[in-house]
Amino acid sequence: MKIFALALLLTLPFTSFSPALKAQSPDDSWTREELKMANTAGNASYLTAEEKDMVIYMNLVRMDGARFFDTYFQDFVDAYNTRMQQYGNYAELKVNRNDSYYRSLRRDLQEIKNLPVFWPDQALTNIAKAHAKDLNRNNYAGHTSKDGRTLNQRISTVYPKKSNGECIAFGFNSGLENICMLLLDKGVPNLGHRKLILNTSSELNTVGLSIQPHPRYRYCAVIDFVSLPD
Repeated sequence: MKIFALALLLTLPFTSFSPALKAQSPDDSWTREELKMANTAGNASYLTAEEKDMVIYMNLVRMDGARFFDTYFQDFVDAYNTRMQQYGNYAELKVNRNDSYYRSLRRDLQEIKNLPVFWPDQALTNIAKAHAKDLNRNNYAGHTSKDGRTLNQRISTVYPKKSNGECIAFGFNSGLENICMLLLDKGVPNLGHRKLILNTSSELNTVGLSIQPHPRYRYCAVIDFVSLPD
């Protein structure tokens, strides 16, 4: 089974993400054991720190969706909305806690508990990185490579005949921002990113990730998923 989703998240100048100062960090709402369990990419030397963070946050939301929504996601929304106030189209850019995407995410995450964590894979990361560099080099956005290869064709070079999927996000270089915006899936009616990250039916359990520069959107993040035997 293949699930495709693409988000063009921002076309405005990028400024780095800086969480709002609060008395309590979201980390305080999770035990040391839970954070360790989510850090499946901790020893993946082929990933950057932010790419490792993407794995951690995807795993935390799968471990306890409601708690993730009340902790990390709320911190993200507060900081993101504060930063967007500098733009004239703030009303369009902000994360609105009353809109349908926010409310549906809250409902969906209430149902998420104790899903299996994702494990990173170097071969799959190489596939994701090659596509992210292709997007950068050719200044475009899409799941099909400029040479015409589909996601399934790219992944099949290392993992043939496996269920797979792909998320692409533009505009962010931080792990938390990328995952939160993909979960929100604002402007994506089929919620394809959210469904991939929270998937259960296709048993996608392995990920490859890459964050690369992009000439139009400043950054692009590619996450490839595949189902491998335990």
